Amino acid sequence: MDYGKYKYETQKKEAEARRNQKVIEIKEVKFRPNTDTNDYEVKMRAVLKFLGEGDKVKVTLRFRGREMAHQDLGRKLLDRVAEDVKLHGKVESMPKLEGRQMVMMIGPAPAK
Repeated sequence: MDYGKYKYETQKKEAEARRNQKVIEIKEVKFRPNTDTNDYEVKMRAVLKFLGEGDKVKVTLRFRGREMAHQDLGRKLLDRVAEDVKLHGKVESMPKLEGRQMVMMIGPAPAK
């Protein structure tokens, strides 16, 4: 086989590989420590939709003013989020405080 034909075939294989790959995006959903139940359910539907599409979800919980004194409420909310997405995804990084916000990453569940 000549070199030109080999080069052409490798280019075709690379193009096919690029066409079939799935680019994973990071979607963000923002919560507050006192997010009410209906708002929570709406945001959780968005999280589950993103996970179903195969994207990662960054859950951000923002504290304002005196809410910083009640970080335990924020931790409980993020634990609740982690519990609710257990079937649809897995928590890649547990909640950690970065300045005035807590951040948690959730990845899609591995395909069976």
